[in-house]
Amino acid sequence: MDDKDLKLSMDYCPAEPLWKLAPTRDPDGGPVSDLLMIIPKLKTRPEKYIKDTLANIEFALKQYDNEVLFANVDMKLNTLWVSFKAIPGIYVEIVATLKHNVPEAVLVGDSQSRLYED
Repeated sequence: MDDKDLKLSMDYCPAEPLWKLAPTRDPDGGPVSDLLMIIPKLKTRPEKYIKDTLANIEFALKQYDNEVLFANVDMKLNTLWVSFKAIPGIYVEIVATLKHNVPEAVLVGDSQSRLYED
């Protein structure tokens, strides 16, 4: 396991706020982009479902190993935060890959699904 592998931690103490954890610059000093997804009812699902979902997230993000700088799943809020290098087009690719691997994940701020519901 190298230091780029995602690490799963289940702890009962308060987590550090994201503004303290998420990077604001990439290692070369370049800008960072972020996305936030909600995974509805994740914390209420069976343990196997949660582990499978986390494995699917890890699989999706591993495809962007050189671009993803930080990922955090907040089980209390059922959210996924991802910070990555600000490269043109990468936002859409990462979201599409996550949606493919975790179909129930919903991008925060995405109006696409509501526009075409009728």
